[in-house]
Amino acid sequence: MLNTPRTSASRARWAFVLYGLALGLLLAALQVARYRWLLLHQAQEWYFGLIALLFTVVGIWAGHRWRSGRNSAVQTPVALAPPPADTLSGAELEQALQDLGLTSREYEVLQLIAGGLSNQEIAGRLFVSLNTVKTHTSNLFAKLDVQRRTQAVQKAQALGLLPTAHPKV
Repeated sequence: MLNTPRTSASRARWAFVLYGLALGLLLAALQVARYRWLLLHQAQEWYFGLIALLFTVVGIWAGHRWRSGRNSAVQTPVALAPPPADTLSGAELEQALQDLGLTSREYEVLQLIAGGLSNQEIAGRLFVSLNTVKTHTSNLFAKLDVQRRTQAVQKAQALGLLPTAHPKV
């Protein structure tokens, strides 16, 4: 049975298999040559890409490490003190804020500005971005028609939105 003559169909199958293997090997050789050309002639781009990838990974790692170290303690919102007697309260305050067009968030920012906090500290206290605080501050200045933080606080005190500062003796 081992020495049986091959039929034309079995020869065709073997030829087809050998032709397929040869074609596969040729394609593999062409792909190797292509990748080799890509690596040799495009080496500078590969190096730049690998360096960029390295810097990206290190930057993400360092940023995550830096950020997690800064926020190790959970910050809790601090309740603002109730307004003293020389300020508006209740419905009068709400009406004054509505007349000026101030939102409750802008009023919070105004109170924190009056407390002497920087934009970065306000952002941390309110759990918003620095740009958001800058936007609220800019809107606040426009609505109060002032140029600086101190002017905003003085105008708010004059309108009764904030307590007036009494000098400590």
